[in-house]
Amino acid sequence: MKGREYLGQLEFMVLLAVMGAAGKAYGVSISRDIARKAGRQVALASVYAALERLERKGLVRSSLGEPTAERGGKARTYFAPTAVGLREARDAREILMRLSKGLSFWEAKPA
Repeated sequence: MKGREYLGQLEFMVLLAVMGAAGKAYGVSISRDIARKAGRQVALASVYAALERLERKGLVRSSLGEPTAERGGKARTYFAPTAVGLREARDAREILMRLSKGLSFWEAKPA
């Protein structure tokens, strides 16, 4: 029996960036959004690998935009969350909130 696949940290950040883009998320915009909001530089290849995993898990779907001259006639691939993806993000957030409730981060001592 196959166990549940949980979101990794990068996958969660990418999924949140996709959710915030209102259907206009693509690799570069996701990478920029994470850098701006999370203060982390994420390699574009890592973003696309995470998007592939999220699509395989059914958490995002992709669609091709219109080809543009500025991209040499290539179409941009856009990503949007699925209903399952929205539910998974909400569940992950709730779990993190419950786990962190009552913790004193500034007083925490390493094990």
